[in-house]
Amino acid sequence: MKRSGIVVLAAVLASLMATAAFAGTPRIDRREARQHVRIRQGVHSGRLTRGEAFRLRAGQRHVHRMERRAKADGRVTMRERAHMTRAQNRQSRAIWRLKHNGRTRL
Repeated sequence: MKRSGIVVLAAVLASLMATAAFAGTPRIDRREARQHVRIRQGVHSGRLTRGEAFRLRAGQRHVHRMERRAKADGRVTMRERAHMTRAQNRQSRAIWRLKHNGRTRL
C-alpha cells in the first residue's frame, strides 16, 4: 500500500514540474497578443495594407517560433528572454511605422 502511494505521489510531482516548465513566459504571451490586436485594428481601420499586414504577421510568427524553441528544453534562460524581448521591440516599432506611413487600404 505504501509503495503505490509513493508511485502516485512521484507521478503527480513529475506532471506538476512538466506543467511549470512549459508555462514559462506569460509576459511575452501577453505582449504577443497585444501586438496581434494592434495589427488586426490596423487592418480593420484601413491603416495597414494587405501586404503590410502579411509581413507583420510573419514577424509575429517568427517571435512565436523563437518562444517555442526557447521553451523546448523546459527552461527559458535570461538570454533567450532578452532575445525575444528585442525581437518584440523590433516588431512593435514595425507595427507603428507601417500604421503611420500614410499608405491606406483602398
